[in-house]
Amino acid sequence: MKKFAMMLACVAMGLVAARTSVAEAPAAQKNVVEIAAGNPDFSTLVAAVKAAGLAETLSGKGPFTVFAPTNAAFDKLPKGTVETLLKPENKAKLAAILTYHVVGAKVLAADAVKLDKATTVNGADFTISVKDGSVLLNNAAKVVKTDIVGSNGVIHVIDSVILPPEKK
Repeated sequence: MKKFAMMLACVAMGLVAARTSVAEAPAAQKNVVEIAAGNPDFSTLVAAVKAAGLAETLSGKGPFTVFAPTNAAFDKLPKGTVETLLKPENKAKLAAILTYHVVGAKVLAADAVKLDKATTVNGADFTISVKDGSVLLNNAAKVVKTDIVGSNGVIHVIDSVILPPEKK
């Protein structure tokens, strides 16, 4: 049953990917940072990437897969969290959180749903699952848009910020 649900999700995400790729063809000329910077729904993410000193890296050759939280996703964090993380003294912590949203390979939606986990640039893994036709990261963040392809990778939009496990 789980395989059947995953196959249905693959087909559904493939249809979304096909529609998204055609509608956003010009994005392929921009890198993932430029794509995010051109979308007002990612203004918090872009500010965080710049504050963490990751803009140049993520503008590089790649390939990268970015699971990009929207502004609304950041708004779900406890009040004051984003402002605290954007302070210069929290640069390392912010970078650890952001790199937990990046995989060092180009992973399209049809490939991602075949996986049960992904290793991030942060070094930690997050889980990938399908529930009620939705793809979830760590059983919490829902993938709401897929396969925004850029010159150095791909962006998948998520509705929540995922936090890396605490390092011991």
